[in-house]
Amino acid sequence: MADPHIPVLLKPLLRAVAPVSGVWADGTFGAGGYARGLLEAGAARVIGIDRDPSVFAMAADWAAPLGDRLRLVEGTFSDLDSLAGEPLDGVVLDLGVSSMQLDQAERGFSFLRDGPLDMRMGGDVPSAADLLNSAEESVIADVLYHYGEERAARRIARAIVAARPLSRTAELTEIVAGCLPRPKPGQSHPATRSFQAIRIWVNDEFGQLVAGLSAAERALRPGGKLAVVSFHSLEDRIVKRFMQARADTGGGGNRYAPVQAAQEAAFTLPFRRAVGPDEDELALNPRARSALLRVGVRTDAPAGSVDARALAMPSLPGRR
Repeated sequence: MADPHIPVLLKPLLRAVAPVSGVWADGTFGAGGYARGLLEAGAARVIGIDRDPSVFAMAADWAAPLGDRLRLVEGTFSDLDSLAGEPLDGVVLDLGVSSMQLDQAERGFSFLRDGPLDMRMGGDVPSAADLLNSAEESVIADVLYHYGEERAARRIARAIVAARPLSRTAELTEIVAGCLPRPKPGQSHPATRSFQAIRIWVNDEFGQLVAGLSAAERALRPGGKLAVVSFHSLEDRIVKRFMQARADTGGGGNRYAPVQAAQEAAFTLPFRRAVGPDEDELALNPRARSALLRVGVRTDAPAGSVDARALAMPSLPGRR
C-alpha cells in the first residue's frame, strides 16, 4: 500500500502555483503533506485546517519545530475564510477520504477492513449506521444513485433495509457484493461506489465543497492561487464548473441555471485542462491514478457567488 504520507500530485501542484510565498491555507490538512511541501517551497506560513481532530495529534512531533510557521485549526474548509482570519496567498484542497483514514478500520471508511459502520470525518453528525438504519429505502436508493452513480441502487437499498439493523462495514460490504456480479480482473470492488456514496452523504461532501470553493474565493487576495485535487468525476465536475463560472464574464446559461448577468471574473485559469499524474507518480503511489488537479488565480474583482445548480452539484430529488 502507498505510504499515507505521500500527498497526491504534490510536485505538479507546486510547479503549477510557483512561486510559492506568503500565507497559505491547507484546507484538508490530513497527514500534512501539502502543508510541508508548501513550507519547503517558500510559504512563510501555512494554516492547516481539518475537521478530523485526530490528525493534529499525529502531526505534533514534526509540526512543533515549525513554531508559528504552521497554525493548526479544527474546522471544515467551507469556513476557511473565517478560520484563517486573514487574506491568503494560496489555498490547497485535497478532496475525499485520505489513505490514513482508510487504513484505520475503526473509522469505518473501508470495505476491505471490518470496523464500525461510522464514516464520519469529524463533527457531531449521524454515523453511516445511524442513517442507513433509519432512512427510507427510497432515500438510500437516491443516495447510492446520485452520489455513487450506482446503477443497482434500488436493489442494494432494498437489501440494506431487509438486513437492518447494520453495525459493521463487513455487513454492508457483503450486502452490496451480493447484489452485484462478481468483478472481472482489473475491475474495482463491487462495494466501491456504494461506500463512496454513503461517505459523501454522511459528511455532506458536495455541499462542503461548493461552500469551500466560495470561501476560498473570499479569502484569496488578488494574485492568490486556488489548487484543488479531486479523485472522482463528480467532485472534479463541480470544481471545473466553479472555476469556469467564476472565470467567465457572464451569460452562458445551461440546463441547470438561467443566463446570468455579466460580472467581473474572479479567477483566471492558467491551464485549459486538469493536470493528472505521470508514470513516475503512479509507480510510487497507485492512489494517484484517478487524481486531477485544477488551478485558478484570483483577480482583484469582488468575491461573488455561484448557484450550486449551475455547478451540476448532485442532490437528492426533493431534498435540495
